[in-house]
Amino acid sequence: MKLSTAGNLEPFGPTYENAQKQFLKAADIMELDPNIGNLLLWPQRVLEVHFPVVMDDGRVEIFKGYRVHHNTAKGPAKGGIRYHPDTNLDEVASLAFWMTWKCAILNLPYGGGKGGVRVDVTKLSEKELERLSRRFFSEIQMMVGPQKDIPAPDVNTNAKIMAWYMDTYSMNVGYTALGVVTGKPVDLGGSEGRTEATGRGVSIITNEVCKVIDKDIKKTRIAIQGFGNVGSYTAKILNEDYGAKIVAIADISGGIYNEDGIDIKDLIAYRDSNKGLIKGYPKAKSIPAEEVLELDVDILIPAALENAITEKNAKNIKAKVIVEAANGPTTPEAEDILLNKGVLIVPDILANVGGVTVSYFEWVQDLQVFFWDIDEIRSRLTKMMVKAFNEVYKTKEKYNTDMRTAAYILSISRVASAVKQRGYYPM
Repeated sequence: MKLSTAGNLEPFGPTYENAQKQFLKAADIMELDPNIGNLLLWPQRVLEVHFPVVMDDGRVEIFKGYRVHHNTAKGPAKGGIRYHPDTNLDEVASLAFWMTWKCAILNLPYGGGKGGVRVDVTKLSEKELERLSRRFFSEIQMMVGPQKDIPAPDVNTNAKIMAWYMDTYSMNVGYTALGVVTGKPVDLGGSEGRTEATGRGVSIITNEVCKVIDKDIKKTRIAIQGFGNVGSYTAKILNEDYGAKIVAIADISGGIYNEDGIDIKDLIAYRDSNKGLIKGYPKAKSIPAEEVLELDVDILIPAALENAITEKNAKNIKAKVIVEAANGPTTPEAEDILLNKGVLIVPDILANVGGVTVSYFEWVQDLQVFFWDIDEIRSRLTKMMVKAFNEVYKTKEKYNTDMRTAAYILSISRVASAVKQRGYYPM
């Protein structure tokens, strides 16, 4: 299948082009209808806004923001909003594209969306941050709503900002609309288990991987790159709930290694008392952060930034399984090297969907105005993640392909089915 040039359509940039290449690989294997394929290659809606914010000193500064809907055939758009000085349309459109496939893998009634504002939040006061957030959400209100598009936290946004978003929308429409965003504080319609959700999902998937490769998870040696929210919860849950041994961890300050296993609870306490860093942890050997990726372990979990595994270090990776907790941690060139070495790579669009799944739970609870306890959240998440993993693995076996391509095949088939059954209106 080839990219459509009809209507002078052009990729938004290199990131979006790479995302389309992943899609096309799967589309070719599954022999996707090119009419549907060409539709799914492009975002459905793109909004770019320029909006004023009154700064504390009285100046009015203009900021740029985006909201993109990739596809809404299966339901409302779903995806986070990030605040970053380098945010651009290429990045936001690509993330919306990937969100479509993440939601479809879990068969959630969502399509992909994403948003962002070009801003350095470290230069804003609390009041400036609030004014920016409320004005931006008012600017994109034509795109959002509990039945249209449900944003969530992302880079440099959090539950507090989601509360501002919810309040802004509610004041504008004249009633309290809990379901307009997810990732809110629990007291404002947020869900139990949201903070741990992505890490718990990665842990569930890691356990399922061990089953299919016939490996006792209690006897596995695991290295984790990244010890923020996702990395620390992944380590904690794998260690405490599944009995896995975490032998190495890295963050921006460096790496640590302990052949006998790291006491994750103790490490979290140390990190929290050490400016959020693991450097200097006394109960493990200090090693360079990049060395954590190349240790002789059973499972490697990159849970930090994109492009951590490249063609430069892929040949040195010894792990037989990689579970992608971060978004885009493996470059295409590195993946080719790893697959040729027989490494099983569980892609990000499957491994880290625990967050959007619990966001879906939050939305459902908000719409019903009936809330679940933490045990029900965890039980439902486990059931859905296990089902998704097994469906992707069966697709991998059916098409004799890698896990990433299999995940795309499964998710594309679901969205394509929705597009086909809905048809094209007007005819």
